[in-house]
Amino acid sequence: MPLPKTIPVKYTEEEAEYISMRPLVRQEFSSAELVDMVVQIAGKDADRVQKILSAGTIVFHSFRYWWTGFDAGTAALDEILRKYPEADPQRIFHAEDCTEVIVESSGSPVRHSLRIRRDEANKRKLLRSSSVWDVLMNRASESAPAYREYSYSLRGDVYALPLSPERAAILARDATQAAPRALRAELAALPKMSQIVFICPRSTEQSARSPI
Repeated sequence: MPLPKTIPVKYTEEEAEYISMRPLVRQEFSSAELVDMVVQIAGKDADRVQKILSAGTIVFHSFRYWWTGFDAGTAALDEILRKYPEADPQRIFHAEDCTEVIVESSGSPVRHSLRIRRDEANKRKLLRSSSVWDVLMNRASESAPAYREYSYSLRGDVYALPLSPERAAILARDATQAAPRALRAELAALPKMSQIVFICPRSTEQSARSPI
């Protein structure tokens, strides 16, 4: 059974514990767009994706989405899911492939996190030869980050490098010294962090982009 060409979807901001007064928005999604949103939540698991499509609701990026649930044909769904990458623990970390870093504290859920993008962190402070991004990549060169997973929400391979309190303090010092004024305040939480997560998109990735 083929998937519907378009699916009417309603969504509004998710508000916990009381009835939402946010405006309800209506939009038509293609089947690939809707599946892409579900994959970012459920991963590349055909059974889970089918159940969510049939249930007709999902929370994504703080929005609640609704549609008339439908049974997704296995063959048609598999054709879309084949376009998504698989996790590959054999992939070696290469700094030049990294476009984003997330520095996190310990605990579950994580209490503190700082998201640093390469284009922002590559800006150099006046009279400084290195940038915050250089500092982060130097940490990766000192101790190779370990492969963790392929993230469908972050759209890339994820590598992690633990930080001892001593390493976190050194990272905070070096990054702050290299940071221009606009970035310096964001780095204040670095001493509290316990790991660096590196995001490396695959250049050949052809997955659809979410409309939201």
